[in-house]
Amino acid sequence: MAPPAAPRARLALITGLTGQDGSLLAELLLGRGYRVLGLLRPGRGQRLGAAEHLRGRVELAEGELTDAAAIGALIARTRPEELYHLAAPSFVPETWRHPAETMSAIVTATATLLEAVREHSPATRLLAAASSTMFGAAPESPQREDTPCRPQTPYATAKLAAHQLVGQLRTHDGLFACSAILYNHESERRPERFVTRKISRAAAAIKLGLEREVALGDLDAVRDWSFAGDIVRGAWLMLQQERPEDYVLASGAGHTVREFAEAAFAHVGLDAAEHVRVDPGLVRAAEPTPLIGDPSRARERLGWTPEVGFEELVARMVDADLAALRP
Repeated sequence: MAPPAAPRARLALITGLTGQDGSLLAELLLGRGYRVLGLLRPGRGQRLGAAEHLRGRVELAEGELTDAAAIGALIARTRPEELYHLAAPSFVPETWRHPAETMSAIVTATATLLEAVREHSPATRLLAAASSTMFGAAPESPQREDTPCRPQTPYATAKLAAHQLVGQLRTHDGLFACSAILYNHESERRPERFVTRKISRAAAAIKLGLEREVALGDLDAVRDWSFAGDIVRGAWLMLQQERPEDYVLASGAGHTVREFAEAAFAHVGLDAAEHVRVDPGLVRAAEPTPLIGDPSRARERLGWTPEVGFEELVARMVDADLAALRP
């Protein structure tokens, strides 16, 4: 008698595999025995970006997220147990220049995935990455899942619309669909155009004698920073629950850009005040409400808490840049 077939490994489809979050999530899922399928945009080659080290361990497919026919066919063919929709424009200043493209890339893409799951694989559990920016000029800080949203940018408006779509199709069609409301989260894989990597790289470069100063914008801007690895762990936990809910994933603590710079330079034995210059051209309008998340629901219902604190996060980013910049 033939032995019973081994159980099929769970399949997770990730959009945004090539970015910071997608690559960290893929590592987590592979470590838990999943098959991981990454969706890449067609026509750009199969460059894996931050997930390049996972080549050969992940499966790849190409498809434009706004192409309903192609996405529908992919979902029908693969029927993933879990779908993590992480792909979206992430550099908010650029979205002011292309609001129509921003709405399509975020809202239409989310709608396309939800529709494909509903029509072709209704048992798929779907998570979409929402953003703290959708709270905008919220009436309170910290923000909870039910805090009223008052978005202030095209990016935030698009993220709010996508977030609402997830909730509407969850209610109307009974999908296991949820939004992870993500606050700022960082790692050594963050692109250098973001202020955190700009700071960590500058601290490393100045320590090594490669640069002398770094220009930043508003040093008093407040952010709720977490380690991206903690955030994707929270996203995974969301899809392991009995019923779908939206969750704020955040540290619950606000820090200024100044504090981030001070921690980064102190880690290499330097005084940030001697090397940081404020460039008025980089100063954006002050946010009306500090975007700080209240992760109480995630802590109580998921058992999720961040494992990497603020100081450790800054240190690991600086250490990674030191290693990369050393001759």
